[in-house]
Amino acid sequence: MALPGCAQPCLRHSTLALLLLIVAPATSLPCHHLRTHDIGDALQLLQDMAPSTTQPCDLREPPFFPDTLLHNNLHPPQAAATALRILQHLFHTLSANGTRQHWPARPRSHLLNKLQHHIHHLEQCLPDSASLFKGPRNPLLTINKYFRDIQLFLHAHNHSACAWDHVRLEALTCFQHVDRLIRQMKHRAALDLH
Repeated sequence: MALPGCAQPCLRHSTLALLLLIVAPATSLPCHHLRTHDIGDALQLLQDMAPSTTQPCDLREPPFFPDTLLHNNLHPPQAAATALRILQHLFHTLSANGTRQHWPARPRSHLLNKLQHHIHHLEQCLPDSASLFKGPRNPLLTINKYFRDIQLFLHAHNHSACAWDHVRLEALTCFQHVDRLIRQMKHRAALDLH
């Protein structure tokens, strides 16, 4: 059917309406604005903070990222809450005074700014997290224990350069997991729309 003033059906108007119908659900995805390349920037900053000389370290019982967190199939809000908790703990750990003497100030400052940025964006797109996880396999509890173990590890090794370098390597693993969580969250949210 032709619109008044159009010789043929105005495809331009129907195309615009169709485009709006397609774009609207995509932009209403929770946390659709999160970008994973920012995580890559944080990974590079952590690489830049590596010590220039490596000394042999005798680290007793270093904490490692929990395997159980690597294989969770979380719904988008759960993935966002898990990523947020990891980033909050990372910020708390990496902003500790002990890092100042072991890591260059500029990359450390940039990293903390990036962490704050990610935390802010995740907080904006999360529902009330109290009801996100039910049952005994709550990944937030596992994350809390992991970071508590990191604090105990640092304390046991007197916040030494070796201990902080292990924490730096663990932070790399944490950022890689956050990147996977964000990708998983976006993928599952997109599937849920179809």
